[in-house]
Amino acid sequence: MSDDGSESAPPTGRKSPVGEPVIRGDPSLTGEHAERAVAFDPDDSESLALAAETVAAFAGNTAGADDNVVMLRGAAACAALVRGEGSYKAAAKRAGDEVTVSFIRKWSRVHDLPQSIRRHVAKGDIAPTAAKHIARISGKARLHLAWAVLDHDLTVRQVRSVASAVNDGTAIEAALRQEGATPGQIMLGLPPDIYCELRRVASLEDREPSALVAEVLGRHFEKEQS
Repeated sequence: MSDDGSESAPPTGRKSPVGEPVIRGDPSLTGEHAERAVAFDPDDSESLALAAETVAAFAGNTAGADDNVVMLRGAAACAALVRGEGSYKAAAKRAGDEVTVSFIRKWSRVHDLPQSIRRHVAKGDIAPTAAKHIARISGKARLHLAWAVLDHDLTVRQVRSVASAVNDGTAIEAALRQEGATPGQIMLGLPPDIYCELRRVASLEDREPSALVAEVLGRHFEKEQS
């Protein structure tokens, strides 16, 4: 990417159209905000004008309540504006003098995060400031970092550090360990009967319970993907 922000809009990994309020429009995640969710269509001139206004207000911190849903709306507007204008630089220019290329780039990438991550941003489990750093990296590394935030209570500073290390060539697993987070480690609560049976089978087979859980889940996920 060039420093002047003139690069074209990056392809999105989202399965839903850019600007569609998939997360913001889900009342189970955003409550009463869902009824007011706004879709931004990058191919519609009026919608694009609204996106530009929304980005300007978002950048100026005048978009309304300082909450995760408002931030997701601002990110959606940034992404739609980038697609509609064709580049980060053009999007920033359309939004006004107070909006920088860096601002547009950071938030449009947040909007392009996988839905599984954005759901936790909407619920407040992952801070938008942390999501910005998760969005700096790509592929499964994004998922590993997001889940580490949930399972290891990583701070925004730690998330930024991991993202920087990954972009410098460090494997995500090693970068997480540097911050004291063990990749793949999660605390699970099981019904007592299932827990008891898991321990019994693991003991008889001389295996760790985690190995049995991984085996069963692996078969389950393979079946779902087939």
